[in-house]
Amino acid sequence: MSTILVKNAKMRGSEELCNLFIKDGVFAEIGPGVSPEADEVIDAAGKLVSAPFCDPHLHLDAVLSVGKPRYNMSGTLIEGINIWGERMVGLTKETIKQNARDVIKWEVANGSMFLRTHADATNTSGVVVDALLEVREEMKDLCDLQIVAFPQECIFTFPEAPALMEEAMKKGCDVVGGLPYMEYSPEDGLRDVKFVFDLAEKYGAMIDIHCDENTDDQSRYIEAMTRETLVRGMQGRVTASHTTAMHNYNNDYAFKLMGFLKKAEMNMITNPFANSCLQNRTDGYPRHRGHTRVDELLANGINVCIGSDDIMDPWYPMGKGSPLAGAYLLMNYAQLSGYSQVSQLIDMITCNSAKTMRLEGYGLKVGNPANMIILDAESEFDAIRLQSECLYVIRKGKVISRTEPARRTVVFDGKEEQIDFKLTEKNL
Repeated sequence: MSTILVKNAKMRGSEELCNLFIKDGVFAEIGPGVSPEADEVIDAAGKLVSAPFCDPHLHLDAVLSVGKPRYNMSGTLIEGINIWGERMVGLTKETIKQNARDVIKWEVANGSMFLRTHADATNTSGVVVDALLEVREEMKDLCDLQIVAFPQECIFTFPEAPALMEEAMKKGCDVVGGLPYMEYSPEDGLRDVKFVFDLAEKYGAMIDIHCDENTDDQSRYIEAMTRETLVRGMQGRVTASHTTAMHNYNNDYAFKLMGFLKKAEMNMITNPFANSCLQNRTDGYPRHRGHTRVDELLANGINVCIGSDDIMDPWYPMGKGSPLAGAYLLMNYAQLSGYSQVSQLIDMITCNSAKTMRLEGYGLKVGNPANMIILDAESEFDAIRLQSECLYVIRKGKVISRTEPARRTVVFDGKEEQIDFKLTEKNL
């Protein structure tokens, strides 16, 4: 295997430039004085290097389906679900696979190497789970893909669903998902949560439940999840995705809940694109912000990360698989513009997400697999401000993606002038 020397790299949390030497697919040496002979030398030229981005919440079975069979004109979660049911009629495995492969390539080019996708496990044909299991194997040289057995049609809305969920785990899904707030009754919602925990215990799997993805201040399945986590001793293995209802909880209840979440070592995923677009559609004005209490969760030491969720599908018509774009959006509408919060936003698409996915050997450390990215920015601030291009993606010591940054010129007084948006903090 060839060797690579990445020199003049700006690492997070350090002002001093350093070099990273990669040998046999791992980081062999890291430091300012490291300069061994290498087969390939990459001059980072002061650009920011990082462990790869992680996107812990995707629906790769639905990507690139916007407008098929029809567009979501109301922009609501419910209409999106109805459209998905219509699309599933006659949907082929190859269509799912091709769209998923295309978006995985987008994600990789944008710096993501570790992905988690939900797969519609309650589709009676089994085609969705089968397709994404095949994609996981086919794309393993570009990314690690975790698959969640997700009950798109809920677990207790028709008799076959529980068996279909277990069949998905037998086939090789990594994570058990749930959808308690969409069950027919509150009692079935609680059964949904317990079923997910039982199945996860049986298969030694992680848990990632779509939880309280609504604006109902009485939707509180997050509390049931926390209780099961603590009683069963599953701290650190459980994730609650969305939890947008938390935005509308009364503050006394939210304060109590966060104490429980901290004790349970719960992982939380906010999905800025879909949450901002789908939620609080019926508010009128003034209109609440459609996201969970990100700033308060972080302040209470709870692990929060950012997912892309939907990319050009019935629930969200936009997207390009960019975690930096998600961080930029969340900075604005969750009001995370404090200087230290900008660094937290980067954590939410790197180490926080890696913790949620329980990744081993993650990070720029000697002995770890040589997985890294080089961004076209000199600081975390600029990386988010510019939603920077990812110049290099290196996986297990091999360059798998390169991006040439755009060159922009304007004509002013008859002369061409190159425009550079990358004003660093030193210029301010």
